Amino acid sequence: MRIVVAHNRYREAQPSGENTIVDAEIAQLTAAGVEVLPFLRSSDEIPAMSKPAKALLPISPIWAPKAQHDLDRLLAEHRPDVLHLHNPYPLLSPWVVRTAHRRGVPVVQTVHNYRQVCSSGLYFRDGVICQDCRGRALGVPAIVHRCYRGSRAQSALMATTLAVHRPTWKSVDRYIALTTAVADHLRDYGIPDDRIVVKPNAVPDPGTPAPPGDGFLFMGRLSPEKGLDLLLTAWRRHPVGSLGPLRIAGDGELRALAEAAAAERPDVVYLGQLDRAGVRAVLADSAVVLATSTWHDVLPTVIIEALASGRPVLGTALGGIPYLVGADDPREPAGTGPAEVATAAPGDGHVSLPRGVQRGEAGWVVAPDPEALAAALPVARAGAAALAPAARARYERTFHPDVVTKRLIDIYTGVASTARR
Repeated sequence: MRIVVAHNRYREAQPSGENTIVDAEIAQLTAAGVEVLPFLRSSDEIPAMSKPAKALLPISPIWAPKAQHDLDRLLAEHRPDVLHLHNPYPLLSPWVVRTAHRRGVPVVQTVHNYRQVCSSGLYFRDGVICQDCRGRALGVPAIVHRCYRGSRAQSALMATTLAVHRPTWKSVDRYIALTTAVADHLRDYGIPDDRIVVKPNAVPDPGTPAPPGDGFLFMGRLSPEKGLDLLLTAWRRHPVGSLGPLRIAGDGELRALAEAAAAERPDVVYLGQLDRAGVRAVLADSAVVLATSTWHDVLPTVIIEALASGRPVLGTALGGIPYLVGADDPREPAGTGPAEVATAAPGDGHVSLPRGVQRGEAGWVVAPDPEALAAALPVARAGAAALAPAARARYERTFHPDVVTKRLIDIYTGVASTARR
């Protein structure tokens, strides 16, 4: 097959998981024998643009004429089977969907955020979940609250772009939802079920997992929506040392919070930003990985990395987290008794569940609430060893590159054959 992969890369100064995923997907498709034609732009190009090009930047999210010209030429020359779109903003514009359709090329889009509706793409504002623009013809709340880059003017432009391109998004031939939560978001937007497929991202196989370590690992961007404050509030409800160590890895605006917690309690360790070798080592040292986001986190890659390393996950029941740990279709119901410290059940390593703690195939989810998370921490510690094999098995079955790449090629094949018919 011949596939055009279209993506506006985020600035390298702000490391983007989406850039990493697109690069990995191109490499995996190429290794599988697919001819990939990258159609990439980067926001890092903007400072070096000519004055006339910069003058057109305000309209580029709606219609980027140079990108349409270049794409049309690429499509005419190579006649690809499918165009696969990731991020179109700001230098590609959703108009690439119309350009591809004009050439008879079907379009697949991977949905990495909620930007069909939300100008920031996060459904998160001022420290809390916000869906004020859902169902509106024009996202006026986004303009009022300066949701896009902190600018009222740029927020107005993005809100206008989303309104103008609602018919464009409705014309996409197939949407790839990274989780069942993203699929629900697309249905709410009005996309029919038969144009939505759930296909997560993959991470490379790190090999046979090390035996489970001890304690908990919080790893990722130290920003408010990732829930570090929530985690530390819950952690302080337990005596020092009773849960083993809490390791915190990453950097961001809440770094001081992590450093203060490490200074306050000897069972909290702040590791800073880690390289890949450091990530592998700290995963091996830990028993449970934490994903305590307070927003509808789409697909936190740290969870897939945890499963690949045979580490179960304790997370909040928001966004894609329940899907990733296999708790969107739970194996066990949430506990119904009063909150209590869980003890191992005979034989199989299962634990009794406090109220509000839900067990999935490869971990547990709770409400984003300090009391619920505090009750879940001993549950996860007691059940970690028993769930470790299930965590690795879920990775091999659902998130391994071989599985995910085959699924993606099947999607391309189905869309291309439908277009030909």
